[in-house]
Amino acid sequence: MPANKLLDMQGKVVGEVTLSDAIFGVEPNIEAIHAAVKNHLANKRQGTQSTLTRAEVRGGGAKPYRQKGTGRARQGSRRGPHYAHGGVAFAPKPRDYRYSINKKLKRIALKSALSLKAAGDSVIVIDELKMDEIKTKDFRVFLEAIGVSGKALIVTPEKSENVILSARNLPGVKTTFATLLNTYDIMDARTFVVDKAALPMIEEVYA
Repeated sequence: MPANKLLDMQGKVVGEVTLSDAIFGVEPNIEAIHAAVKNHLANKRQGTQSTLTRAEVRGGGAKPYRQKGTGRARQGSRRGPHYAHGGVAFAPKPRDYRYSINKKLKRIALKSALSLKAAGDSVIVIDELKMDEIKTKDFRVFLEAIGVSGKALIVTPEKSENVILSARNLPGVKTTFATLLNTYDIMDARTFVVDKAALPMIEEVYA
């Protein structure tokens, strides 16, 4: 894998870092990425949708009109789906949309997503990503200095309260840890910004 520029918080080049071929240099598997993203979105669904069927909607106990002699189609209730204020046919009810995919497929998808980012020059490695205080304005200045615009995924080696709280009000900017990466967040972001210290952890966990 070719060397990647190593930047500081001011956007200056301070060295080079070689990204692991086992993580950032694999042949992307688009089918695996699709399966992982689809699984992630399905697992995020609350599944709380609920509407009333004709058996649950109020009213409709009396027959609207007599069976014969009116010239109209026979009806037994005014709460059928074809009536206003009637029940819903095949009404959606609360359900669990979660399903699982195997770990091997997840790992292939994640490495494929990272490799796509690396191939598109969308991986930025920071020498040391830290914030001395919680300051959204300073974090925005940092992103501008390293050339990040639009959606970005910020990866730190461990939980950093100052980084998380400084970034959370910036539209399209997400923060996560090296051990909690997922394919959806990587593909959703335009730029993958990672602390240098997080790279060995990513390689250890996902290689």
